[in-house]
Amino acid sequence: MQMLKTNSKTVAIIGLGYVGLPLSLLFLSKNFQVVGIDLDIEKINKLEGLTEFQKKKVKDALIAKKFIATSNYDAVRDVDIVVICVPTPLNENGKPNLSYIIDVGNKLQKRLQKGQLIILESSSYPGTTRDVLTPILEKSGLMVGKDIFVSYSPERIDPGNLQYKIEEIPKIISGMSNECLNKAEQIYSKVFDHVIKVSSPEIAEMAKILENSYRFINISFIDEMAILCDYLKIDIWEVIESASTKPFGFSPFNPGPGIGGHCIPVDPLFLQWKLEETGMKSEFIGLAEMGNEKIQNHIVSQIEKINDNTLVNKEILICGVTYKKDSKDIRNSPAIQIIESLLRRGATVSFYDPFINELILSNKIHLISTPITKKILNKADCVIILTDHSSLPIDNILKFSKLIYDTRNMTSNLIGEAKVIRLGGGEWL
Repeated sequence: MQMLKTNSKTVAIIGLGYVGLPLSLLFLSKNFQVVGIDLDIEKINKLEGLTEFQKKKVKDALIAKKFIATSNYDAVRDVDIVVICVPTPLNENGKPNLSYIIDVGNKLQKRLQKGQLIILESSSYPGTTRDVLTPILEKSGLMVGKDIFVSYSPERIDPGNLQYKIEEIPKIISGMSNECLNKAEQIYSKVFDHVIKVSSPEIAEMAKILENSYRFINISFIDEMAILCDYLKIDIWEVIESASTKPFGFSPFNPGPGIGGHCIPVDPLFLQWKLEETGMKSEFIGLAEMGNEKIQNHIVSQIEKINDNTLVNKEILICGVTYKKDSKDIRNSPAIQIIESLLRRGATVSFYDPFINELILSNKIHLISTPITKKILNKADCVIILTDHSSLPIDNILKFSKLIYDTRNMTSNLIGEAKVIRLGGGEWL
């Protein structure tokens, strides 16, 4: 590894995905030198989760040798700070899979240098920093709080959100000791506009889970309200709009086809697992998990009903498959489960998404994104809007489709030739 010699500190970012790459760019913008470490070095070529402007910044930094990407963990020996941004998925049994954190810890402990600061940003259950990562790092013979310093700071990046810059989002930090906390503050106060110190890693870990459990539960609740409004023949969208006029005591959430992404449908289940280990459980989280499945079943059942109670040989066009608007991210996207359910019921399914070219389903079926044309729209028995991308040609969809099922209320107050059924609109059962 050969970087330009400067007086700035050097940080290693381990994991160059949706969190690690934007964080690398932020450190670069604050005059740090950055080493990006990832076993999949192709992520640097893909630069997922970045705008075109950000991609240019990364490429310029690579040319200037202020940013070096490598799969070699030996680079850690020459840095001041190590930030861990690796995935923490659930395994097939719904239990936390910390293998990535454990693997990184084992690689680091062989290469750690005295005085280094190690910051874990990956989401996990309370106790992960103290009980999992710290003991592995101390196998190096270096004592945490004296020889090396360990902090937990939950990532709060929202991929595709252009409203808030990363440095503008308040940054929670914690440490395994007061000295660890102070070291983390010294670094992150140079990078983030507002740093919030908390008393322990467990507080910081739980704060991240609380944030996402709050959203998980409330989205599942409003999805259930959409189902109930369909039965009551009441428009949930107008209900939400009117309730939102109250200036206090109400925070609006919108229904949709289910909860996706890596954080909201996953982090609450970390806590549920931790609680079950102690003989407890969260009733709300359990209900929210069931609600996420319930809304997808409701959508598919409604689509079947409005197609003469059968989907066999029906041509279904899906508009939008990413889990959120104007994003390339399909992690845990509810569209996948809905498409697979439609296929199981005998439908012929195609999809259009301006950000995704190909889908690989769990049964290894490959779907290629089809362009939206008058012919394609005319041919479809039903067009289903699952993601409300800004570039979706909604006027043409309304003009040339026969039947639309809209889970995002994109068609509200718009006029076209198609018959429109909206999730929660109370128009059909």
